[in-house]
Amino acid sequence: MLGDAPYSAREVAELDRVIDEINAQELAFVVHVGDIGQSSLAQACGDAWLEQRQKQFARIRHRFILVPGDNEWSDCARHGLDPVARLQRWRELFCAAARADFQPGRCEHLRWEAGGRIFVTLNVPGNDNNRGHAEMGARMQAVERWLDEAAELAEARDGLVILMQANPFENFRREGYAGLRAQLAALGRRMPGRVTLIHGDTHLSRDDEPLPGLRRIEVWGSPFVRWRREPLEAAAPRTRTP
Repeated sequence: MLGDAPYSAREVAELDRVIDEINAQELAFVVHVGDIGQSSLAQACGDAWLEQRQKQFARIRHRFILVPGDNEWSDCARHGLDPVARLQRWRELFCAAARADFQPGRCEHLRWEAGGRIFVTLNVPGNDNNRGHAEMGARMQAVERWLDEAAELAEARDGLVILMQANPFENFRREGYAGLRAQLAALGRRMPGRVTLIHGDTHLSRDDEPLPGLRRIEVWGSPFVRWRREPLEAAAPRTRTP
């Protein structure tokens, strides 16, 4: 898994090197948790950059899953673009290769089983979850339903792995993630030690327990272009972050 890259020509070259490393391994699948460029017209808010990343990711020989990040759609409003239109363009470019169960109307919401656990992707972007935009309410209702369905399936399995872009714990006063944090807290109580959240967004490497019963893994991001290999089997709970 990897995320929050590439943001420059140097990082594009580094990503090619990382892809070579990934291709040399035997892996069940590879996940990028979003932000595949800077939020600019020249990069992630433009078709040309996204099309280049589509071709680059096509080099990965394993099953590849990409999660949308805020730089690809929600933050594009800064440049006078319609974020919903940018999300639709992202879907046109990246949903076709998903090859997994998905939520009707939201092909970025995927679900599959591997290693005895249920994996689920959610469209929850950084930068306070696009709070204040009209699209947020319907999207988060869909997120909540999709996560609830995945949790029900995970009850009879070894656990649940949630993959999304945003770090919902960066600032606990950010209201855009309040409902999701409550849902994650409830899952931690319901399935302690059996729920893992994997995200990007703040470009740090972490493996901790921000809520009781919830393991959190954050992947490195720009300027670091790195990937992390995780076993499919459930891991022991981590020490909670103070």
